[in-house]
Amino acid sequence: MKKYLFLFLIAIIFGCSKDSASNNNPYLPNYGFSTNINLNLPQYSQLQYPANAVYVSDAGIGIRGVFVFNTGSGYVAFDAACPNQALSSCSTMTINGIKAVCSCDGAEYSFFSGQSAGKQYPMKQYRVQQSGDSGLRIYN
Repeated sequence: MKKYLFLFLIAIIFGCSKDSASNNNPYLPNYGFSTNINLNLPQYSQLQYPANAVYVSDAGIGIRGVFVFNTGSGYVAFDAACPNQALSSCSTMTINGIKAVCSCDGAEYSFFSGQSAGKQYPMKQYRVQQSGDSGLRIYN
């Protein structure tokens, strides 16, 4: 019995992590970055309301910029690069309501899940840390 309990504890310790989302995608490189945004600034103020997204295109932020989305229960951030396309002139997605649209193939990705029906890879997700009432840190 002790043997099974020990194996169970080892599986829990090594099998679970706080950031369990996998970002492995052969089309998209992994870049390290960190940026802070102030929700009180006009370009980000719509993030104060649920189901709104903004595009952050500052240099060095993600691969093709980052979408930040208010889910109503928190914030998520995804790269703006099409996850199922090699990087090209058409592989920067655009916002269409609660979805991101890839202009290469017309695929629509949900900001709630990062998924698109029938596609192999979801959008590349980044970490979001809320600081105070009006600050967000987006990082990889």
